[in-house]
Amino acid sequence: MAKLNQIIAIEKSIKSRSFQELTEAHHALQKPALLSGIARTYRPKDEEGEQLPPESTKVQVKADEIIRNTVTSLTRLFDVTAVKDSANCVAKADVVVDGKVLLAKVPVAYLLFLEKQLVDLHTFVRKLPVLDAAETWIFDASADCWATEPVQTVKTKKVPRNHVKAEATDKHPAQVEMYYEDVVVGNWKTIKFSGALPAKRINELLERVEKLQQAVKFAREEANNAEVADMKVGDAVFGYLFA
Repeated sequence: MAKLNQIIAIEKSIKSRSFQELTEAHHALQKPALLSGIARTYRPKDEEGEQLPPESTKVQVKADEIIRNTVTSLTRLFDVTAVKDSANCVAKADVVVDGKVLLAKVPVAYLLFLEKQLVDLHTFVRKLPVLDAAETWIFDASADCWATEPVQTVKTKKVPRNHVKAEATDKHPAQVEMYYEDVVVGNWKTIKFSGALPAKRINELLERVEKLQQAVKFAREEANNAEVADMKVGDAVFGYLFA
């Protein structure tokens, strides 16, 4: 008995070859000249007439022969596909992660679905936003997100001041220069919030996805290692069609 993985390995080449041969057969049958033949002989009216050689063209394509060859080609494809699809209905395996069965007796078709979905999930997790490593973050339950420790900063205001460069005299007014002085008028308390995730958490999620990816691949290989019984459906189908 063959293994399911062996059937899968040859199915693609058989399908490709069958399609090519069917296409070639179709094209050949669309050329009337290849299906036609002729045989002509010439006889003059009397013995003194011109003698001409016979002419003939052989039939190059015979529909019955094309049908036989096409049936032979497609029969193998029908049989192999039937074996694969029938085996896929019964070939199952457990998905095991860290020694524990996560999913039991999963069919091959669903394992293939899982593999494709996990590729997308891996991309999704890898692109999750990461908390700024330059800050110290603490989860704030009331805000339901991450927050930094409060940081105090001062708020200043420019206040005009006068600087007397020269006192007034009976002959000259005072020389005064105005300047601005930064004066503290209050304090800011700043807390930063973020909906991103710690890098450690993202790495943990990636590790889980990758473990499950490996487990699904192993399960698929195990399921595809199941023995399959040969099936002869092609003879029945084409025996009916071209009887």
